[in-house]
Amino acid sequence: MRIIHLLVIAVLVFAAAYVYRIKMESTVRTEKVLRLHADIREQRDAIASLRAEWAKLDAPMRLQGLAERHLKLQPMTAQQFDTMKNLPDRPPNFAKPGEPDPIGAMIHTIDPDIVTGSLPAPEDPQ
Repeated sequence: MRIIHLLVIAVLVFAAAYVYRIKMESTVRTEKVLRLHADIREQRDAIASLRAEWAKLDAPMRLQGLAERHLKLQPMTAQQFDTMKNLPDRPPNFAKPGEPDPIGAMIHTIDPDIVTGSLPAPEDPQ
């Protein structure tokens, strides 16, 4: 009978130690999750702060003031445009008339459903 009592006491001590170990592991994991949540909150606050700073730095009125202060730009006048007769000639067309556009053909081989304007639309086989 004493052996059974000692065996039951040993099992109870083992069970108590096992439950304590499980409790400690869950406590450690809970602390780790709370730390991660705090880190996430800090990172989100930092992102919000950086976005606010970027919005302030990227404000159009601020950029306009900086451009006026630091750049020697002036508004365009009509005399700055050139006439059509002074434009350079159009570059030569390397695709012969009647041949498909080589770049359009490359695009068509990649995705035949794309219509580029230089190649006719694919015909439906219906």
